[in-house]
Amino acid sequence: MAILSKKTKAAISVPPTKAAAAGGYLSTTGATNVFNEYYSWQEGELRNKCMSVPALSRARDLMASVISCMPLRMFNMVWDENEEKMIKKYIAPRSWLRQPDPQNTYGHFMSWVFDDLYFYGRSIIHISSRTADGYPASMQRLPVGSITSTDQVGPVWFAPSNQIYFNGVELDPRDLIQVLSPTTGIIYTSPAAIETALKINDARNRNASSAIPAGVLQIQSGEPLTATEMQDLAASFNAARAVNQTAVLSQELRYEPTTMTPDKMLLMESANYSALECGSRIGNVPPYLIGVSTGSYSYQSSQQARADLYIFGVKLYAEAISATLSMNNVLPSGTFVEFDAEGYLEENYIADEMDQEQPRTGEEIAS
Repeated sequence: MAILSKKTKAAISVPPTKAAAAGGYLSTTGATNVFNEYYSWQEGELRNKCMSVPALSRARDLMASVISCMPLRMFNMVWDENEEKMIKKYIAPRSWLRQPDPQNTYGHFMSWVFDDLYFYGRSIIHISSRTADGYPASMQRLPVGSITSTDQVGPVWFAPSNQIYFNGVELDPRDLIQVLSPTTGIIYTSPAAIETALKINDARNRNASSAIPAGVLQIQSGEPLTATEMQDLAASFNAARAVNQTAVLSQELRYEPTTMTPDKMLLMESANYSALECGSRIGNVPPYLIGVSTGSYSYQSSQQARADLYIFGVKLYAEAISATLSMNNVLPSGTFVEFDAEGYLEENYIADEMDQEQPRTGEEIAS
């Protein structure tokens, strides 16, 4: 029974306490409204413009779905004498690993932390309460669109900021976890390409909503018609064409059909190029995952698509988040966290094992 009691205690975090207020900074206990006034929170105009580009929105949602479905696990590094190297020893997690923000789900919290990294290059997390040993017990993600820092203006963040304001209120940097992305935020990298994509979308919308005539009636001879007479002539011709399969024109009129096709009207080639530019080259997602065919990438298995999305898009941001949450201001020295990518790629491992178990044919052995 004594052993069971020790294991049970090891799996439970130290009871939480309110974060201590620092002199000159916002007090968590005395002015909590700034962290609950959601009506004043904003994601930022530039970020919202990027999300109005379908390819970027798709790329963001794909990677956010991966981040939000991979749980965190905690481990220590210990020396293995047999292997003669450091190995991971997984330990009981602290309570916040399953739900960092008590007001939101794990998936919601992690997807929006990624969103800030993706668009702004950094994410700001406020420590809302601490355990008795001084480490975080609960957190709250603060939207970067409402954050300003006077010691750094971006777009490259060289180190955690020491002068951070949230909706005009200065925060104590010791109560903040600042996740810095290894890459520059998307809103800063290629504004011209994003602006071009938005103009193409506007042009397609105008073409889709405008009534382009299917043909033109040309008057070959006779007196010039007034504007009213031309409108009446076109209306009568359209009415006759709607009920008859055969059109009859006098020698004074000539009908010229237009050559405008739907793909030209909707700028399909320009839209596909823009999707490739924004979703793949800027958004870091393989092109076939956003619906753009590029030769050999036109078809991939579900296992390969899952692996490509993680390796080429998600892993960079996942490593930045887990490394920051493993620092000594979040966890005791020697304790680390990582995303359980194995669970996300489980189908890939199963497929590999099935391939290895399948017997080889005579031709395969001969080759």
